[in-house]
Amino acid sequence: MNKDTLFALSLFPYLGFLWFLTRSQKAPRLALIGFYVLLLFVAITIPAGIYAKVTYGKALANVDWLHGSAEFFLTLSNILVVLGFRQATLERQQEK
Repeated sequence: MNKDTLFALSLFPYLGFLWFLTRSQKAPRLALIGFYVLLLFVAITIPAGIYAKVTYGKALANVDWLHGSAEFFLTLSNILVVLGFRQATLERQQEK
């Protein structure tokens, strides 16, 4: 199995994770948004990789401005998840 096939197949468990997490209504809202932003990162990375290959003849990782722009959404996703769980932790501590 090549890496592209594995990548495509990995989306199904992640979509299931998002579905259950959303349905449970127990995840902090900001963290949940962060998990959805990760899908945005994937949606941006795929065309960016194709553009890098077609336009520059290089992998996305070798086109700094394009790679950095796509990675911004991964960073944003991580920040939102951390801030969401931090906020939930602080709220839980205040309840005690």
